[in-house]
Amino acid sequence: MEIKEAQQQVDHWIKTVGVRYFSELTNMAILTEEVGELARIMARKYGDQSFKESDKHKDLADEMADVLWVLICLANQTGVDLTEALQKNFEKKNIRDANRHKDNPKLNS
Repeated sequence: MEIKEAQQQVDHWIKTVGVRYFSELTNMAILTEEVGELARIMARKYGDQSFKESDKHKDLADEMADVLWVLICLANQTGVDLTEALQKNFEKKNIRDANRHKDNPKLNS
């Protein structure tokens, strides 16, 4: 699925099943909540924390998809074309970081 198609499908779902978008501020709070849920799994799966019994059933991919969903909602609400934004971000990183990581001794040891 292309990013543009994902934005269209989320918009369609929100307007038909979800009734309407939550406010931008509410969605920002939800995004923060979803990122926190993703962080919890990452800290337990890849970090030093152990899983609580209540966290053992959580799915990493599902939590990432929840983050993406809410980010797409915010993009739709604020008129951001995520395909265009990501392309511009690649251009920025290719100029700004052309040699930055290659020249970082921390990454080359």
